[in-house]
Amino acid sequence: MKLEKSKLIGNKTIQISGSKSISNRLLILESLFSNIKIVNLSNSQDTQLLKKALSTETDTVDIHHAGTAMRFLTSYYSIQEGKTTILTGSGRMKERPIKNLVNALQNLGVEIEYLENEGFPPLKITGRKITQKKVDVPANISSQFITSLLLIAGKLENGLEINLVGEITSRSYIAMTLDILTKFGIKNLFTENTIKVESIINQSSIINYEVESDWSSASYFYSFAAIGRKTIHLKSFYKKSTQGDSAIADIYENFFGIKTIFTEDDRKLTLQPIEDFQLPEKIVLDMNNCPDIAQTLCVTAAALKIPFEISGLGTLKVKETDRLLALHNELKKLGTETEITDLTIKSIAFKETEENISIKTYQDHRMAMSFAPFCLIKELNIEDENVVEKSYPMFWKDLEEILNSN
Repeated sequence: MKLEKSKLIGNKTIQISGSKSISNRLLILESLFSNIKIVNLSNSQDTQLLKKALSTETDTVDIHHAGTAMRFLTSYYSIQEGKTTILTGSGRMKERPIKNLVNALQNLGVEIEYLENEGFPPLKITGRKITQKKVDVPANISSQFITSLLLIAGKLENGLEINLVGEITSRSYIAMTLDILTKFGIKNLFTENTIKVESIINQSSIINYEVESDWSSASYFYSFAAIGRKTIHLKSFYKKSTQGDSAIADIYENFFGIKTIFTEDDRKLTLQPIEDFQLPEKIVLDMNNCPDIAQTLCVTAAALKIPFEISGLGTLKVKETDRLLALHNELKKLGTETEITDLTIKSIAFKETEENISIKTYQDHRMAMSFAPFCLIKELNIEDENVVEKSYPMFWKDLEEILNSN
């Protein structure tokens, strides 16, 4: 997709669909407890794939690129007593590690086999009744592994106690899961490195849950506002959000001068540039609790030529692609030289941009969307633009509302 060099149109309002993270958690709980009515479900491809998988009666389930679905369904199928399921996905999915989650489930008594490579999908899962109550899980792995276990915990006869070993990664996503469980009357307690979830036997009354819009998707509009210095309105968001990526509001106010103003009655937020804001000499930030918005921040900083040093990014290497390597490669096209480690990315020089910028997306939706705001600086091409369907199918259409290429 070719994005012309554009100007930002101020005071436009964008309605973003429900959070993918929240929607996917709710779908698992809905399938387990059947007393949930979900409003504003995410229209993302990931969520639709998970919804389809939960309704299928086939023995083989292919979730393609949907990493969240792979992790959540691994635990879900583990407690479907007497049912054997083969859970598979795309070529990239078969390269994404799942051993720590499988180990935890096996230690709880579940029968899971690797069908190709040890530690990676596809999996053959034979559902069983889990009666064991305690399990140790490494804390520095993807929070989705931990959430996967938490979502089934209330359905287990004796509940579940998870001991997180080591330093916890993406704590905010675990907190989001526990908040959702609490709203459904599933008692839980998170103290130090131990999470306890009680079993819930009777869950009869219908619970309505309106899904807050997705803060990860909102992050791209923060980038547009920061580069284009115009006001943008977004719906529907909560001031007290449980989404870890809501950290974007403070980050962009502190480093880019974009103030977030909430209108409580219609759940609208306004991204308003602060007049005469002085950009920082350097951005130094630990994004351990919100790694999914790191790409957006790096592109914004590159567009404004602000040196940056971002840490806490260990999970980015095992996403849809190695996001740190992808960032390193593609930022170079914008004239930003970087150094990367397994945990960090740091700018080392700003040079001239390439003449004909074409951004590879590496089958990663966030690469496409995070680089799009650079069109306010220079024309660029986004390769394989359809990858946005994974999380934000309406992205390119929504951009038409806020951009003027004339």
